Amino acid sequence: MLLNLDTVPHFYKNYVKQVEETDLIQALRISGHRALELLHTIPDEKKDFRYAEGKWTIRELLCHMIDAERIFAYRALRFARNDKTPLAGWDENDYAPHANASNRSLQKIAAEMAHLRSTTIDLFEGFTPDMLARKGVANNNELSVVALGFIIAGHETHHCHILKERYLA
Repeated sequence: MLLNLDTVPHFYKNYVKQVEETDLIQALRISGHRALELLHTIPDEKKDFRYAEGKWTIRELLCHMIDAERIFAYRALRFARNDKTPLAGWDENDYAPHANASNRSLQKIAAEMAHLRSTTIDLFEGFTPDMLARKGVANNNELSVVALGFIIAGHETHHCHILKERYLA
C-alpha cells in the first residue's frame, strides 16, 4: 500500500520523507539493515559519547530508537485491530533516563534492535490492505497504520543520519 504524504501529520513528515522505498516491508528491511550496519561500526570507546552537553549518549540514542519503534508498532497494532481508543503521547526525554542504556553493551543493543525489527516486520506483514488503511488517534494526531510503518523506518533513518553526522563524524 502506498502512503499519501498529505495524510501524515506535520510532526512526522520529515521522518517519512527520508524513506526512499515505496514498499513498506522493503522500507522496514532496508532501514533496519542500514541501522545495524552503522551500529556495528561504532567503536566501543564511543558508546557513551555525547556530541554536546545535555545530549544523549550513543547508547541512550539507540535505546530511544528501540523505544520509539515499540511504541509506533503498538499504535499500529491497536489501530489495525480497529481500536478507536485515543492513545496518549509520550516524552522521549522522560523515557531515556530509565532505559538502562549505561548497563547495556552495544552488542546487546544491536541484537535487540535486530530482533525488534524482525517482529515489527512480522507484525506489518500480517496486516491486510484494509488494516493498513485503518486510522487511529495518538497524541492528538490521526495516523494510519501504513503511516506508522513508514514513520518507524523514517525515524530510524533520521537517527542514523544524526549518529553519522554528530556522533561519528
